This record gives sequence, C-alpha cells and structure tokens, in this order.
Amino acid sequence: MADDQPMTAAKRSWPGWLACAGIGLLAGFFSGLFGVGGGTVIVPLLTVAGFDMRKASGTSLAAIVPTAVAGVVSYAVNGWVDWLAAGLIVVGSVAGAQLGSKLLGSLPQRVVRWAFVAFVAAVVVSLFVVVTARDSHMAIDGWLGAGLVLLGLGVGVLSGLLGLGGGIVVVPMLILAFGASDLVAKGTSLAMMTPTAISGTVGNYRRGNVDLAAAAVVGLAACLTTFLGARVAAWVDPAIGNGLFAAFLAFVAVRMARDAMRRND
Repeated sequence: MADDQPMTAAKRSWPGWLACAGIGLLAGFFSGLFGVGGGTVIVPLLTVAGFDMRKASGTSLAAIVPTAVAGVVSYAVNGWVDWLAAGLIVVGSVAGAQLGSKLLGSLPQRVVRWAFVAFVAAVVVSLFVVVTARDSHMAIDGWLGAGLVLLGLGVGVLSGLLGLGGGIVVVPMLILAFGASDLVAKGTSLAMMTPTAISGTVGNYRRGNVDLAAAAVVGLAACLTTFLGARVAAWVDPAIGNGLFAAFLAFVAVRMARDAMRRND
C-alpha cells in the first residue's frame, strides 16, 4: 500500500485485522524466546500491512505493553528476573522514551527507516560476540547502578523513536557489560519494558503516531505465544538461539534497507 494511503482503523478489513493478529502471534513468540518486546517483528510487518513508518513505530510500542507483561510473568515464575536492575534501567528509560517519541514526530521518515536499519545491523553483530552463560550473576554496586540508569536512558530514546521495547539492546548489554546470565538478562529486559513502553506510547499518542485498535489486537495476540517462546528459550542452546535471531534480524535489515531506498519521504 502506498505511503499516501496508510492503513487506518476505519479502512481496515477483516484480512487487515487478521494480519494484525498474525503479527502479534509471531511477535509474542520472539518476545518470549529472546527477551525482546517484539518491535523488530512488529514494525517491519506493520509497514508491509500498510502502516507508514511513524505509525508503525508508535503502534508497535503500544503493542509491546501487554506483550512485555505476559513475557515477564513467564520469566518471573522461574526466578529469571533481577528486579533491582530492571528498576534502575526504568529510571533512565522512562525519560528517554519521551525524548524518543518527540524525535519520532519531527524526524523525516527516511531518517527513521535508516536509523532502524543501522540499529538492527548493530544488533546482528552483537549477537555473534555475546557469550552467554546460564550460571552468571550480576553484582550491582554504585557504578554499575549508574551504568544501568544510563543504559536505560539510551534504550528509552530508541524505544520512543523506533517503536522497540529495547530488549535487543538490554539483553546483550546485561550479558556483556553487567555479567547477567542469558535467561536473567531476558527476564530483566522484559521487566523494564512495560513502564518504558507506556511512557513512549503516551508521547506518541499525543502526537498522533499510534493506532490503538491495531496495537490492542497485536498486543493481545502476542500474549498467547510469549509463554511458549519463554519455554523454548530455556530448552534451546543459547548459541543456537543467538544464531537464529541474528539470521532473522539480518532478513529484517535487508528488507527495511530496500524499502528505505525505494521511498523518498
């Protein structure tokens, strides 16, 4: 669908609603599997479904709210959440999300698309250098606490700007820089997403960059598959999981780059 005819709630047909539900089911599985909000799935697929980039980013962030709640429950019941680390990240991310949503309304869509591509490409590289370990533990002192707040600030900006929950930054950073195990990193990432996503969604909604009806369908559908993704995360070897996710993100980056080169907005 052309950019000058974006999909709206008024125009959306049953196939459109079913597409939103399908996007949610896929995003929920990836959210539980990798400890992400699902924005890396939701944003590009919403653009394929007819959303412009701003609306896709804002709608994705709103859909992440219920997705992250379902995901963190799946991890918390197994003790795979560091609540102190999550709280410190949130301190920075809530403020950062407001800044990111403000940038989303002012930057050209072409800039947003290329920022998304560059961000995903960086994540693909990081997935091959992250060394995951199931028995690692975080020891949070004053310096690490300050680092977690700064991490949250950066994640919040990316969340508001790109419609991501921030998990694809938080998970590898918690493992590499803070010494968390892969499962605790994923659970903690999901725990910090809910307030971050709410903060960014409030800003995006004020600027007209959210389709709440579509976000509700995507988010509620995602809740149905997050538990399955979390169970698979516990079963699969971390190196295999990283490789699969990197391959998927590489596909997303190539598709979004091709889309950005075709459009001039």
